[in-house]
Amino acid sequence: MNEPRLGLRENLGQFSLLVVVNAFVGAMVGMERSILPAIAEQEFKLAARTAILSFIVVFGVTKALTNYFAGRFSDRYGRRAVLVAGWLVATPVPFVLMWAPSWSWILVANVLLGVSQGLTWSTTVIMKIDLAGPKNRGLAMGLNEFAGYFAVALAALATGFIAARHGLRPEPFYLGVGFVVMGLLLSLVLVRETRHHVGVESRLVGGDAHENVPSARTVFLRTSFTHRDLSSVSQAGMVNNLNDGMAWGLFPLLFAGAGMSLGQIGTLAAIYPAVWGLLQLVTGAYSDRVGRKWLIVGGMWIQALGIVAIALSTSFGGFALGAALLGLGTAMVYPTLLAAIGDVAHPSWRASAVGVYRLWRDLGYAVGAVLAGVVADAFGLTAATLAIAALTFASGLFSVLRMGETLKRTEAAGIAQGAADVGRA
Repeated sequence: MNEPRLGLRENLGQFSLLVVVNAFVGAMVGMERSILPAIAEQEFKLAARTAILSFIVVFGVTKALTNYFAGRFSDRYGRRAVLVAGWLVATPVPFVLMWAPSWSWILVANVLLGVSQGLTWSTTVIMKIDLAGPKNRGLAMGLNEFAGYFAVALAALATGFIAARHGLRPEPFYLGVGFVVMGLLLSLVLVRETRHHVGVESRLVGGDAHENVPSARTVFLRTSFTHRDLSSVSQAGMVNNLNDGMAWGLFPLLFAGAGMSLGQIGTLAAIYPAVWGLLQLVTGAYSDRVGRKWLIVGGMWIQALGIVAIALSTSFGGFALGAALLGLGTAMVYPTLLAAIGDVAHPSWRASAVGVYRLWRDLGYAVGAVLAGVVADAFGLTAATLAIAALTFASGLFSVLRMGETLKRTEAAGIAQGAADVGRA
């Protein structure tokens, strides 16, 4: 058997397939994004913002915890098995959302969705890092996150327009059935295991894929607290999803309060992830050239500016401008954070480090939803939005003070990979 080769070109077929699979993963979240707060208010008569945002809390907590175990399980059992398991968990979700008789059933659906997202999205990230090797890590993450979040945007736009024409349920969730069927079939039939690529990269950077692997506790502490770069990445990821959780839950209510129609709300809900998704095609690759740190810092500050613009706007144009700025800032941050994890973590424990990072990142959904809901109930939607903007700006400042540049860590490995490729040619 020939030794696996690293690189996007060398693994183009499998890499492209995983991009498509992750698009279906993102679409599963997107189908909720523009209409679930409206379902809470109109069908289940929930008034308190904290109650409405409860679906984001349960989604964020379950996804965060599943991310952690997805990383560990990917190292132990292989990536493909975890990916398939994630799609199996997602199978009941669209049906529950269609026919849920009470809000508690919606929460159950979001527990399942969180588990599914943690398993599927984590493994597609890990598998693309495995295939790409060190030379094009930022580009690989840009392509992955583009596929996922552009699909979020398209699904949010589609469900918003279907809801405007046919009602909030069940028609918008018919799309979810197709997403699950396609994602599961592709993962079962065509996706191949990538864990064997780790041994190749381990030899490039030094060491064996199974030797001197840190304990789970060590990886957790290192990624969360003790390593300056990894912990900086974790906090930035958490705050990024904190404001995303706020955008998911509060923005549709803010837009509705300003007199926007369901169709307009669907469009506005799509602008942010669409800009985010598309620009990641550029920002991920750009970070391979200029570095990770200042894209992360600048991205957090542009996000804060976009949130302020939305908080202070009353028109469709102002909301759209703020959503576009928020998408731009997030595009600068999202693939760059994942690439920075790949820069620092050794291939032998990288999947586990990605799992820990994604644990903290997706806990941001729950923290953001609770914080935004409590502040909104006490002081109003505008005050809650401005509070999240301030936290986002502070996160960028924290990265300025604590984080170093991580791109230079991969340069030697990239040179070694290039030399190995030439040797095989």
